Amino acid sequence: MSVLVTFLGGAREVTGSCMLVQAPGARFLVDCGMFQGGEEADRKNSRPFPAALSSIDFVLSTHAHLDHSGLLPKIARDGFRGPIYSTSATADLLKVMLPDSGHIQEREAEWQTRRALRAGRRDGRPLYTEADALAVFPLLKPVPYGEEISPAPGIRVRFLDAGHILGSAIVSVAVRDDGREKTLVFSGDLGHRGLPIVRDPATVERADVLVMESTYGNRLHKGMGETIEEFLHALTDTLQRKGGNVIIPSFAVGRAQDILYLLADLTRKGRISGLTLYIDSPLAAEATRITLRHPECFDEETRKVLEWREENPEALRVVATANSQESMALNSIRGGAIILAGSGMCTAGRIKHHLKHNLWRKECSVVIVGFQAEGTLGRRIVDGARWVRIFGDDIAVAADIYTIGGLSAHADRDGLLAWAGNFRDPPARVFVAHGEESVSIGFAQTLRDRLRWNAEVPDPGQPFEV
Repeated sequence: MSVLVTFLGGAREVTGSCMLVQAPGARFLVDCGMFQGGEEADRKNSRPFPAALSSIDFVLSTHAHLDHSGLLPKIARDGFRGPIYSTSATADLLKVMLPDSGHIQEREAEWQTRRALRAGRRDGRPLYTEADALAVFPLLKPVPYGEEISPAPGIRVRFLDAGHILGSAIVSVAVRDDGREKTLVFSGDLGHRGLPIVRDPATVERADVLVMESTYGNRLHKGMGETIEEFLHALTDTLQRKGGNVIIPSFAVGRAQDILYLLADLTRKGRISGLTLYIDSPLAAEATRITLRHPECFDEETRKVLEWREENPEALRVVATANSQESMALNSIRGGAIILAGSGMCTAGRIKHHLKHNLWRKECSVVIVGFQAEGTLGRRIVDGARWVRIFGDDIAVAADIYTIGGLSAHADRDGLLAWAGNFRDPPARVFVAHGEESVSIGFAQTLRDRLRWNAEVPDPGQPFEV
């Protein structure tokens, strides 16, 4: 029997990463991500899973971001009962991220229901509930980096550090097929070298089949030094204005901790002082606590900053909102606040309220620190929209918009090429995924031109024999 790989999501698009692997003796998923950005994403999330869930033996989860893990509660509710393997840090993060996502799904459904009933239509239904997310917990099986496991006969798996967010992993799968062993490597999301907190991505030297991300495969990030200066300017230029607030849409896991680290480091070095950071995301606050419980993921510079922070807790004021009333109170602040809230692409959550109250104010700034997928509110703002619709209201975009690409947790084109350059021999098949269609096509061509690799962009839903 040949090994078949089918891309159920994340092919010719950035979100919804999910791959079905059919190997001798086992069928498994690598990731089970949520689609994000607009009505088409909602439709894809709501459709029945395209494979019999009872036939799937296990899931390998590369990391906790919802575009890679957000449909785990849905498949568990609908019949999947197998183990979900991940790193220990990812398992801990999933235990806070998935229930939070379920809660958001319920709240969004309530809002849609109110609108639907007023219009005489059917009420809305949540994609899944918080209870559905809690049902995933018994399925989680944490695995240390580098340790080999055998989740099924003839299959060996290792998780290697991807350097993207806490616990993120490159997944190496060795499959016994017709008397020989094939190695399939799934890059997950590869980190930007020099990113705060986490270590740089581990090198991989061989694979028969490689699935590689391409989120930023068509662009280069600014260097970290230049990025920090740009970030510092965005803060100081805004906070010196009368009435100026800084609004930061942020992924609760990864980017929120990076921002906290940078503010602490800039304060430690005397570059800035007297800051108040409001973390208006219970999920980000909990993810920060989880981060501190996993020092095995830290780089050396992070250890130094954390030691300084423990010795100087008052140098940087950090306020985590405890409830929705404290969150709403932030909307009355007229100057001097840095407000960090999710979601990172402005698709849901508390950030939409803060944008509604600050985006139209020319004395404020919005600092975009992560990728904004097509169809998202964040992408419309980055692309220069003069107004956007938030909660049914038209909101002018008068605030300054800063896009700090160098803080991305994704490797840029040269970072991806540098990681790929560690392979001793070209993989026999290379699939370029997790990127907008034009970007994936362009990066596949770059791999063919620069490395002479047999790189292609898969179509979603098509099985590939490897």
